[in-house]
Amino acid sequence: MTSPRLQLIDEFLRSLTAALRSSQLYSRGHPIIARNLEALSATLQLLHGLTPRIVIGLVGDEVVVDDMPVAKAETLGPIVGRLRRGGMERIAIERGVTRDEIAAFIDAVAAIEPGSEEARALPMIPHITLGRVSVEPRVEGSLADMATIGRLYSDAVSVATSLWESASTEGTPDATMARTMIEGLAQAVAQNRTALLALTTLKNYDNYTFTHMVNVSILTMGQARSLGVDGPLLREFGLAALMHDIGKVRTPIEILNKTDKLTDQEFAVMKRHTVDGAEMLRKTPDIPALAPVVAFEHHLRLDGTGYPNTVSRPSLNAGTMLCSIADVYDAMRSQRHYQQAFPTDRILAVLQRNDGTLFDQHLVRRFVQLIGIYPVGNMVRLNTGELAVVVKVYAPDPHRPRVRVVFDREGNRLPLAHDLNLWEAADSGQPSSVATPVDPADYRIDPLALI
Repeated sequence: MTSPRLQLIDEFLRSLTAALRSSQLYSRGHPIIARNLEALSATLQLLHGLTPRIVIGLVGDEVVVDDMPVAKAETLGPIVGRLRRGGMERIAIERGVTRDEIAAFIDAVAAIEPGSEEARALPMIPHITLGRVSVEPRVEGSLADMATIGRLYSDAVSVATSLWESASTEGTPDATMARTMIEGLAQAVAQNRTALLALTTLKNYDNYTFTHMVNVSILTMGQARSLGVDGPLLREFGLAALMHDIGKVRTPIEILNKTDKLTDQEFAVMKRHTVDGAEMLRKTPDIPALAPVVAFEHHLRLDGTGYPNTVSRPSLNAGTMLCSIADVYDAMRSQRHYQQAFPTDRILAVLQRNDGTLFDQHLVRRFVQLIGIYPVGNMVRLNTGELAVVVKVYAPDPHRPRVRVVFDREGNRLPLAHDLNLWEAADSGQPSSVATPVDPADYRIDPLALI
């Protein structure tokens, strides 16, 4: 049976084809054009109810929607030639697109002269991004991988929600569900770590508890993998990190969600989640022994500070130390009702301070090499004024990553983004470093879509 999403995609392609063809056959303002635009707009609204972004690509002789081949290019007829001549082999339509924007796109296609080989400047449409498809050897972080891993990440957050609910109502989380989810994340960490780590940059304070669970698991496995950990042990690290805060299901909701600073009495209640989590996980069948250890220790520090109070350890478990770094990093960079997100350089300064008395500085240095000062997926302003998205961390010089430039120095959106290796900059007039991170929301950009 065809899924509702596939049915909508099929209807969308038919509506798109009809709108494009009618724009060629009838003069502007004709009621048939208006009717086809309305049908296309309605179908897009339904699709955007399922996903915030629809990407159509013309790859070889196939039409690909998101990462899924759905039809032969010939189904669009002669329109394909016009799209390719106009440099519109890849069309990304964001949620919120208006009928006027759709009409502007249709008009842009209609304006392409038949048989013209001259490249045209692509129109700037707020919710529609147009560009060419470049077919290259598979690289880490390709669009298809980001789409696939994006769904994996979204599914993981949904599973984390279910785990929290089962722990709250039944007293123990569902270990089988957790193991299945961790298996998928562990494979992604092994095969495409950069793309998966980039997804942890998503900021959603309304869903913080569950994204934090998933992010800490991914960041912990990413660190472990960079240290050579693989196989069952990697999955144990990931599962333990996923469950590190599970004891908070027993924390009163008014304390857990309080937007003001906790009182000393409230903080004492909050700190009990480490003991509660360890007890809960010890009673959960099929949970590895590492999980209750990490739940108990993840707020302890190397110098003996932290909590549970009065607990002293001659050393901390390796899984605990990796999880603690991930926990602090993700908590500080996440925007919540009561906290603005901190930039990565400030977070790393917190992790590096006190000369290794709180966190193992060897592990912190490896963490910096893993994520960079400006992690993949972050939007940044370059030293010469351009705006770009970080696409690769350069470990020897974390201030000079590889970036994809999307806005010029005057603030104009570029028709085609281009890549720069900042560490290779030679001309003094060219960008050579990152000046500051910026908020992509101010520029109506989804950085992950550009990786």
